[in-house]
Amino acid sequence: MYIAFGAKGALAWRASKRYSAPMRSDEHEPEAFANLHAPWRMEYIRLLSGSGDGCFLCHARDDAAHEAENLVLWRTAKCIVLMNRFPYAGGHLLISPLEHVGELGQVPPETLTEMMALASDSTAVLAKVLRAEGFNIGLNIGRCAGAGLPGHLHLHVVPRWNNDTNFMAVLGDVRVIPQALEELRQHLLQEGLRMKRPKALYEP
Repeated sequence: MYIAFGAKGALAWRASKRYSAPMRSDEHEPEAFANLHAPWRMEYIRLLSGSGDGCFLCHARDDAAHEAENLVLWRTAKCIVLMNRFPYAGGHLLISPLEHVGELGQVPPETLTEMMALASDSTAVLAKVLRAEGFNIGLNIGRCAGAGLPGHLHLHVVPRWNNDTNFMAVLGDVRVIPQALEELRQHLLQEGLRMKRPKALYEP
């Protein structure tokens, strides 16, 4: 399931990853919603298919001494927010419950509520730092639905801009990520501190 937030506040539900036409709130608007092509993520697929070191989300959860190396942004009582090391776009974040669960029905209601609150706070920070004009927010549940790590549920937050897709990633296997992940992480942390987001870290 995916939710796409357009620059004008349009909301469209994406019930399946199989769609060919861009979704638009009005046929006369520019392509606010379009497919994201990221062939370099095959590196991510190959990594997950190997022996590996287990769940990278649990590793980040348990390795609080290396927040920068693990690209962790924020921790709350029930969730963790980190940057995707293999992003579809600059600023692609992952929001996960601390508990290793893979199904929505296994996530307590209060944790789901916190995940959505973190998604809201994350979009606010990303909009300030990256001037994002829209967002794709969604869950891939089960490997057949595209989950690279089906055992540990996580919410994707992907910033979007008008006309942000182009031929480079499709034809040349080239990604255009303008800032290094570590540098962008620092900008997001600083803006989160300035905005007092996520709210869960600042409000009782």
